[in-house]
Amino acid sequence: MANLPNTAAGTAFTPIYNLSKRNIPNTRVVSFGDGYEHRVSFSLNQNPKKFNLTFEVSEADADTLTNFLDERAVDGASFTYTVPTESSAMNFVLEGGYNKTVPYLNRARVQVTFRQVFEP
Repeated sequence: MANLPNTAAGTAFTPIYNLSKRNIPNTRVVSFGDGYEHRVSFSLNQNPKKFNLTFEVSEADADTLTNFLDERAVDGASFTYTVPTESSAMNFVLEGGYNKTVPYLNRARVQVTFRQVFEP
């Protein structure tokens, strides 16, 4: 399992603070005819997270990040990353690709969705 690489300055990639976090509880619901329903959590890791992140970095750092993400798309491996709003590192996969824009000279914006996975 790989770790998200560092920037050229040696610091961790830090997203801008307009990130969103979505919890995706894995529950099963059985509905009965009289309006009664029964809910049960399904599996050991029943509440995975999904983060929409935007990184505003230099173009060189954006290339480092997108190359890393391209490699994960090829090998299908997960990677470890600590989202700044969370207390510990999690395992993620990239969901739905990424968007890279260059708003002005030597700056880039990379938008990604990281989906938490549970692996040994």
